[in-house]
Amino acid sequence: MSKEPDDQLSLADRLNQETAVIAWSDLVKHFARGVVIHVSPNLDLIDAAICLIEDDAAQLESWAGDSKVRRASDDDARDWTAREPEFWCVVTAPWVLVQEKTHATRQTVH
Repeated sequence: MSKEPDDQLSLADRLNQETAVIAWSDLVKHFARGVVIHVSPNLDLIDAAICLIEDDAAQLESWAGDSKVRRASDDDARDWTAREPEFWCVVTAPWVLVQEKTHATRQTVH
């Protein structure tokens, strides 16, 4: 099986390759800048990133209304500081999208 050149990869494939697991301690500086976006565990992290990149305002508003995608809050920061969880993370500058890593969440391969 041959590997596709980067310019032929879909946006989802490129974003999926750019995901990483990151500790809360490494996200604190981004939270302080106000750029951390919390993605609910029942929503695909890559789908949320694509929606943000494509500026799909209607879908983002729908997810925001259901609290599936939202800016991380001070309450989140206090909770994460107490628990020190790890997150799946993908950057769509200037935003850092995070989804808490649990036994039920995993990196999605599209």
